[in-house]
Amino acid sequence: MTDQALPLSTTRTERRTTRAFNFPHLAGRTALYLLLSIAAFVSIFPFFWMIVSATNTAADINTGKATFGTALWDNTVAFFTQVDAPRIFWNSAFLAIVGTVLTLAVSSLAGYGFEMFKNRFRERIFGLLLLMLSIPFAALMVPLFIMMANFKLINTYAAILLPAIASIFIIFYFRQATKAFPSELREAAKIDGLNEWQIFLFIYLPVMRSTYAAAIIIVFMANWNNYLWPLIVLQTNEQKTITLVIQSLSSAYYPDYGVVMVGTVLATLPTLIIFFLLQRRFVEGMLGAVK
Repeated sequence: MTDQALPLSTTRTERRTTRAFNFPHLAGRTALYLLLSIAAFVSIFPFFWMIVSATNTAADINTGKATFGTALWDNTVAFFTQVDAPRIFWNSAFLAIVGTVLTLAVSSLAGYGFEMFKNRFRERIFGLLLLMLSIPFAALMVPLFIMMANFKLINTYAAILLPAIASIFIIFYFRQATKAFPSELREAAKIDGLNEWQIFLFIYLPVMRSTYAAAIIIVFMANWNNYLWPLIVLQTNEQKTITLVIQSLSSAYYPDYGVVMVGTVLATLPTLIIFFLLQRRFVEGMLGAVK
């Protein structure tokens, strides 16, 4: 047994050695890691530049200085002096949180209904919704503005929240995720006497929590970073959000880019916090995990 095991072990060692010094394989992996490193650098550099610029003066930023400076405190004080930071952050947070809750409530119900309830018109209606995704928002701005003006909703948060409640993409996302929902759970719940609302609230929501976590990140980031539509319908400084304020600071005749970068860093923090809190659920939700 020992004499037979020794050659076998030697052969395995030789195979590992040959595989380790396989030049094409090593060159391929090196090229792959090099490309990934370049892609990571390109992705991270804007974020790095934003943080570095927040610590430099406008003159240093204009000269392309890429090292940390000593002007962070001055830029922060200037930002809070020039803008009503608590007000604009409250505006952004209110729109992002309320918009996220309403969008998830309506769109998840729609996605659940499209998948669970059979109807001969279901696929046609759903196909029409998907077709509407191809219409750019720029083509809808004028009729949407006229409609909001007729309802006397200009310069109100309702004008921003109402058009985003039924998100076609989120409806599609929840319908696709619902395909992985075990139908046996729904049938068992019906046998136990639960109605459709109870099934949705007490069975569907807990099972699909990873899907909801991923949707929260997507919708919250979209609402927090929303710029074009609030720019059109919000007409007073008291109603403006952080994205509009940062844009107004950067479009000044002599913009102080250090102050702009401080505002940008502060505006980025809520989305980062939400993502890091839900990142594990986000990955599970994007992969279609059902718990």
